[in-house]
Amino acid sequence: MRIRDFEVKDCDRIVEILKANQQYGHPEMDGPEAMKRVAECQAAEFLVAEEDGQVVGMIRGVFDGSRAIIYIASVHPDYQRRGIGRALVRAIAERFKARGAQSLSVVIPGEVGFWAKMHFRQTTRIMTAHPIDSVLEA
Repeated sequence: MRIRDFEVKDCDRIVEILKANQQYGHPEMDGPEAMKRVAECQAAEFLVAEEDGQVVGMIRGVFDGSRAIIYIASVHPDYQRRGIGRALVRAIAERFKARGAQSLSVVIPGEVGFWAKMHFRQTTRIMTAHPIDSVLEA
């Protein structure tokens, strides 16, 4: 397995992975155009895991100069339980630590078991306004 930076050519495969894990509910935030924007954002880290030349997982997050947060991580179901998710989390944690992060948070849409094994603990509740226009109209 190899972990590397995201490349635009990875978009279609990442969409497949997200769909396979029911994590593709908002293409405007997670689709190819959004992926390209994330890749250009200096605050972001966007990594993929490759096995036999094929993308099998991804992780992305941001560091704001003080705190780091993982917003999405996904491993294709056919490749889960092989250490790929753990390797992706460790790789992004190393990147964030090198940038000065002292902590790492994660947004978890479902089960917390994997994240608890990685020493994350539940501390806060995250609320989301989608679309962002709903905040502007309030």
